[in-house]
Amino acid sequence: MANMQEVLERQERETRERMCRQATSKRAQRELDEQHGMAVALLEEDNQSRSGLREGRGPNVDRHRHYRGKNLLKDYFIPHSLYSDIHFRARYRMQPHLFNKVMHDICNYDEYFVQKKNFARNLGLLPEQKFTIMIRMLAYGSFVD
Repeated sequence: MANMQEVLERQERETRERMCRQATSKRAQRELDEQHGMAVALLEEDNQSRSGLREGRGPNVDRHRHYRGKNLLKDYFIPHSLYSDIHFRARYRMQPHLFNKVMHDICNYDEYFVQKKNFARNLGLLPEQKFTIMIRMLAYGSFVD
């Protein structure tokens, strides 16, 4: 009789553990579904906000300027950057401290070079990106339009 009681208790304990694992699994699946739903809603909202300003126009093209700006900073402008000062000099034909001084002076002189939010409330280009573009335009004689 004692063996039968132990078997029944063990079966009951295993059943409770199985039900607890199933409940945990369902809860995790429900949380994952909610996260997916929120991600889809955010993507749809982002796509709607990026549509053209006028009716009948296509959506704006996301050129990932924000990520390119981060990469530029990581490559050349942070203290322990990917490339050394030698690489910086080869690319920009000036020392990093001179680049920073000129960029700082230009940002103080002309408001265009300061990073601002645009009409769609997205952050614009970094000052380093704008100054790099300006140097390339002067070096190669190209125009914006």
